[in-house]
Amino acid sequence: QVQLVESGGGLVQPGGSLRLSCAASGVLSKIIRMAWYRQAPGKQRELVALITSGGTTDYADSMEGRFTISRDNAKNTVYLEMNNLTPEDSAVYYCKINTLTRNFWGQGTQVTVSS
Repeated sequence: QVQLVESGGGLVQPGGSLRLSCAASGVLSKIIRMAWYRQAPGKQRELVALITSGGTTDYADSMEGRFTISRDNAKNTVYLEMNNLTPEDSAVYYCKINTLTRNFWGQGTQVTVSS
């Protein structure tokens, strides 16, 4: 059974930083892509960043330069380093992995940016 366990969310002040982690277990196929999404109350879920198995990354425009996605293929773990956070970054952050045949989502971790 595939499990994605996210961690690292919490409350942070504006201008602060957080590092999210998502560890995947039970995956029998190659993970070709790992990504972070977020969903704020009343808004649609949106892509934050993605990283392929080869290390190619892509970011939503509003996150580029502030967020960094990385992965440890040996551990099937993806990270999201978030800097210079603003209240607009408050949301539930979800990780998603793609194999050749299926997609899997994590349960989400809350990030709240507030003074």
